[in-house]
Amino acid sequence: MLSETNISSAQSYKISQNEIGLKFITINNELASAKIALQGAHLMQWKPHNIENEVLWLSSNTRYMHGRSIRGGVPICWPWFGAHPTDGSFCPHGFARVIPWRINEIMDIENGATKVTLVMLPTPEVNRQLSYQFNLELSVIIGNSIHLDLKTTNLSEQPFLIGEGYHTYFGISDIENIKVTGLENKIYSDKVRGYKKFTQEDQIKFNSEFDRVYLDTRDTCVIHDEGFNRKITIQKQNSESTVIWTPWDKKVKTMVDMGTKHEWKKMICVESVNALENSVIVYPNQSHSLIAEYLVQEY
Repeated sequence: MLSETNISSAQSYKISQNEIGLKFITINNELASAKIALQGAHLMQWKPHNIENEVLWLSSNTRYMHGRSIRGGVPICWPWFGAHPTDGSFCPHGFARVIPWRINEIMDIENGATKVTLVMLPTPEVNRQLSYQFNLELSVIIGNSIHLDLKTTNLSEQPFLIGEGYHTYFGISDIENIKVTGLENKIYSDKVRGYKKFTQEDQIKFNSEFDRVYLDTRDTCVIHDEGFNRKITIQKQNSESTVIWTPWDKKVKTMVDMGTKHEWKKMICVESVNALENSVIVYPNQSHSLIAEYLVQEY
């Protein structure tokens, strides 16, 4: 493994540390800029240089603390999605987003993009919550698009079940003036209505709290944002579920780290996941990769 002082010949990055010791990678190559927190392998920011507005939403009062998730960007949900199935004391959406990760490699690639590869560290907290052996690696390619590859390898003698996802917060002009396409005619489980199942009849628009898991879908989704004069395309591989979420005005009041009063209106979560009945079995000595790619195009 490469150390943080001898990562590669890449020239596009720097590593910084805040006052409590949390470390961050800042990327600025010829195509885009980005910032990644090593706690949680958390992509906090990404913006191609030719795009005017930030692509990812990041709360103005997110908590930069040991063992706390960052509100915004791309939190990694693993090895379960949502609440733990049997122990409510465990971290919602799993522990991957609050555990330290190690830099494996940073390299500039020929097209001008930068590839960052991170590996989760095996901490006592991880060992307390899981009984099986595994390796978890995230590769991020930062350029005009962003490419995410979360690879789970089973190092145990028995198969295990995982839920997983990229809980991505996209920056938008206004939640009431966007639409999401690509999930028409798909069945969804609606958390707001007690996980009852319905069929999406049309493109998605928003006027209240929205929290749905769309099942058995590998389809590409598009956020259409006339206010920012752009669309964001979300492509994915090895993901059978898509989650769409916005808290709206009442629920957001119960969340201490969602920024100023109306800041929530500037984000929408479109999440590439494997959840509920789409959870994944990983067999011994096998690997599973969850892949997503985001592309921004201005009109």
